[in-house]
Amino acid sequence: MKSATAKVAIVTGAGSGIGRAVSLALLGSGWSVALAGRRAALLDETAAMAGEAADRALPCATNVAEPASVAALFEATKARFGRLDLLFNNAGTGAPPVPLEELSFDQWKRVVDVNLTGAFLCTQAAFRLMKDQDPRGGRIINNGSISAHVPRPRSVAYTATKHAITGLTRSTSLDGRAYGIACGQIDIGNAATEMTKAMGKGHGVMQANGSIAPEAVMDVSAVADAVLYMAALPPEANVQFMTVMATAMPFIGRG
Repeated sequence: MKSATAKVAIVTGAGSGIGRAVSLALLGSGWSVALAGRRAALLDETAAMAGEAADRALPCATNVAEPASVAALFEATKARFGRLDLLFNNAGTGAPPVPLEELSFDQWKRVVDVNLTGAFLCTQAAFRLMKDQDPRGGRIINNGSISAHVPRPRSVAYTATKHAITGLTRSTSLDGRAYGIACGQIDIGNAATEMTKAMGKGHGVMQANGSIAPEAVMDVSAVADAVLYMAALPPEANVQFMTVMATAMPFIGRG
C-alpha cells in the first residue's frame, strides 16, 4: 500500500545497531522506511519493534555489494511507496585487527565492497529514482564514522573506506545539486551497539600507543536523533558534515 503523506526512506544495515536505531526513529516520526540488510530475520525484528508503525516498514533482504540486489531494493521501495526522500548509507563491516601486512586480499576486498562500493551503488540508484520523481529531489546521508578523520591501529581497510566515503559525500553533494539532491555525512564516535560493546568498562580497545584501554560510549539514540534532524531539514538546507561522539572518547587532542 502506497503512503500518500509519509516521507520515504531507505536505511541500509537496518537489522542492528545504528541502522536499527535510525530506522525506528524515522518510523516513529511518521516516515515509511525500507529496511535493507543481509539477514531477513533481523530486518523483521526491526519492523516488529516499530509497533503500530510496522505497516510503514518494508524489510528487504539486500546485499549492497551486488548491483542486482541493490536494484531490487530500490524497485521494491518505489513499487511499495511510490518515491524516495531519504537514503541513509549505513551498511558497513570491518576486518580482523591484524597488522597491515597480514591483511588478506579477500579481507580487504570484502570491506571495500560493502563500505564503499555498496554506498556508491545505493547512491547511484537513489540518483536515478530521485531525479525522475515528482516532486524531484531528495536527501542522502552517509555514515562516515570518526574513522573518516583518524584511524585506529590495525584498521587500514575500514579507515581507507571511511576516508573514501568523505569523497563520495562531496561528489554526491556537488553532482546532486542540479537535481535537488542534498548529501551530507554523519561521523559517529563510540555509539553503544553490539559492535562497540568491548570498548566500555571492564573491556578496552587498542590505543595508538599499543595499550588497551576502555573508552567512553554514548547511547545510540543520540545518533538516531542527529540523523532525524538532518533528514527533516527543508530541501534548501543541508548539514554537510556532522560529528556526533561520546564526549570523553579520545578523539580530540593527543590522548
